[in-house]
Amino acid sequence: MKHIVGLLTTNYLSTSQSEITSRRPLAALPVLGRYRMLDFALSNMVNAGIKTVGMILPLNYRSIVDHVKSGKDWALDRKHAGLFYLPGTPYGLARRGDGRFLLRDFLDNRAFLDRERDSYVVVSGGSIIYNMDYLPLVEEHIKSGADITVVTKPATMETSGLISFSISEDGCVKDYKKGTKPGDTAFLDTFVVSAEKFLELLDLYQALDHLDLFEAIASEKTLVSVQAFEYDGPAFPVFSLQELYSISMALLNPELSGLLFDWARPIHTKAHDNPSAKYEPGAKTSYAMVSGGSIVAGTVENSILGRHVVVEPGAVVKNSIIFENCIVKKGAKLDHVIVDKNNIIPEKTELKGTREHLAIKEKQMRPPKASEFVF
Repeated sequence: MKHIVGLLTTNYLSTSQSEITSRRPLAALPVLGRYRMLDFALSNMVNAGIKTVGMILPLNYRSIVDHVKSGKDWALDRKHAGLFYLPGTPYGLARRGDGRFLLRDFLDNRAFLDRERDSYVVVSGGSIIYNMDYLPLVEEHIKSGADITVVTKPATMETSGLISFSISEDGCVKDYKKGTKPGDTAFLDTFVVSAEKFLELLDLYQALDHLDLFEAIASEKTLVSVQAFEYDGPAFPVFSLQELYSISMALLNPELSGLLFDWARPIHTKAHDNPSAKYEPGAKTSYAMVSGGSIVAGTVENSILGRHVVVEPGAVVKNSIIFENCIVKKGAKLDHVIVDKNNIIPEKTELKGTREHLAIKEKQMRPPKASEFVF
């Protein structure tokens, strides 16, 4: 096995903007209380033994850098190799979710590939929740002799964020289209290519730098051989707030979440060293994910609470997602609501949405004072 490096792209937007996604890159979106979207792709890389990872950043990179920092929690804070932050182009920021692999982003950072010419490169977007062992992927790529090997999976849902491939009987990619419907062969935004071949492709498509890599390949199908590698585990694409909500609610099912979280391949995230969640007398919870540092004294049903969330006595939270540093005051009732971080829901407030039309409380810039977390 030759040396493998990782390249993670985060320089793209949600397919549909909202109060939650307008202030942060899609890859930095909080998920399941304690993770960020990019944690899954980054963990897949380090779990495969990849020790060099380049991360292409958007213009509004602050939330990503604040979360990942030096890469210590992924064992990427090294004197040699380690984590490299790479600048993304401002144009890339304007791309919606269907442009994860903008050629201009790669061309502007070809120095990263030049120094790794003898390596294979695993390239991934940061907005699919899945837990995959990349080593069989790289082994199959080397064995096949293809220029590029893409990770695919039969689609189970309709989404405009993914692209789908037409696959020949011998496993080669013939064509692609934007969007997937159930039964399509969905591209999971991960592929492997040798660094040498990657640099050749960048030279070949330099004049098309405004396109996504796979848009450029589709225009000259005979020049590049692309092989499909089917992933057989669970995978959940998140390109909009509605998809985040639907997938989060589905993962409250322990049977499904148990397929995603594998002790042999842990999903790493930023360490907060919080105390465990505290349940006061009279608290009621069912089908809930409650993160460390939270205090529940009211009722939480079919919901996800981030770190340092307080649900006061008499408060009811149902079918909702609450990000970190929030307080739900006494008598407040939330149903089908997404509450962004640093919010205080006043006493006896009622917020109610539906599964199709969620109620949203946008992020507040300053967290509540420490004294306000005590009731």
